[in-house]
Amino acid sequence: MDISVVIPNYNGQELLKKNLPKVFAELAAYKAGKTEVVVVDDKSTDESLEVLDNFQEKNLRVLVNDKNLGFAPTVNKGVKVTSAQIIILLNTDVYPEKDFLAPLVKHFNDEKLFAVGCLDRSVENGEVVLRGRGLGEWKRGFLVHRRGEVDKTNTLWISGGSGAFRKSIWEKLGGFNELYAPFYYEDIDLSYRALKSGYKIAFEPKSVVVHEHEKGAIKTKYSESQVKTIAYRNQFIFAWENATDYSLQLANIFWLPFHLVKALISSDWAFYKGFFRALFLLPKIIKSSLNYQKIFIKKDSEVIRIANA
Repeated sequence: MDISVVIPNYNGQELLKKNLPKVFAELAAYKAGKTEVVVVDDKSTDESLEVLDNFQEKNLRVLVNDKNLGFAPTVNKGVKVTSAQIIILLNTDVYPEKDFLAPLVKHFNDEKLFAVGCLDRSVENGEVVLRGRGLGEWKRGFLVHRRGEVDKTNTLWISGGSGAFRKSIWEKLGGFNELYAPFYYEDIDLSYRALKSGYKIAFEPKSVVVHEHEKGAIKTKYSESQVKTIAYRNQFIFAWENATDYSLQLANIFWLPFHLVKALISSDWAFYKGFFRALFLLPKIIKSSLNYQKIFIKKDSEVIRIANA
């Protein structure tokens, strides 16, 4: 099967210098199909494009956004131009360890499998945290997600920064929902929709990447308050778009006053900003939800039970 590695980039000139050669090295060892790297630059203001021009690999393609669009639109643009059966998404602050491809690719012998996640050696405050497997539950009207231990292969979502996806199913699902731009929740949303549509996802602990979080674009471009506002907004979008069990819809309405009062007492103004920004998008959220429901075949309760087994 052919493989395309899609890498969204924003002001990642040093990360590209460091990590892109490691990506090419791993692809060079793959003999079961054609490979390519597609870097989509999200209107960088540093010397990223000059750095990319210095790479001599023939299987490198560079796309440039006319304006800064955010993560989901940038990734969707890169996936759209590829013809490979398997898409591997890597952030610029992620690099693969040796022989990470083979464990991923073997999963795609199952035609119902949509995506596989890597074991993420996440460097956080000087320590390494093992990530890549996600769990979650609906609580007080929202999906509350958390890191899962890496000793099992079931997962609730595949990270958009270190995962492999079957392009044919990606297209059926519509790819990342761009309402989540500039970042957060788009990968949880896509994985959740895949599970509700009857497809499979898996976590592969033998496929290892290193993720240097502190060096990514979010930390350098956005303030803590801005990040919180976006996260809250997208939490609302996810619930309103994906929860189709009536009990969850009623829970979201029932618990909303509690969350608003709690945020008021704690002066968590980012919550209010996120809520009103999501409310402004409600017509678009309803439209996308109705489109997604056309292919949903599982209940929310069933998806959570399977993913957390």
